[in-house]
Amino acid sequence: MKIFSRIAVLIIMVGLLTFSATSVNAQAGPPPPPPAGGHGQTTNQLPEGGTAPIGSGVYLLLGLCLTYGIGRTYLEKRYSN
Repeated sequence: MKIFSRIAVLIIMVGLLTFSATSVNAQAGPPPPPPAGGHGQTTNQLPEGGTAPIGSGVYLLLGLCLTYGIGRTYLEKRYSN
């Protein structure tokens, strides 16, 4: 039980450090006003949309995979006798 509590504390600490460093901004701000007259007729225009980070989901997936792997390893060692 002592080893399990140490592993749980380690997982919590690593998780907090990993997830506290991620960005939570969904968009940088309001888009610039459209240019005057002839918008998009002669030149390429930037696509609409914000600057949403895609890395946060990767951190979540890695954290869940790590937790699952450690749990499976713990259970395998405990009940293999």
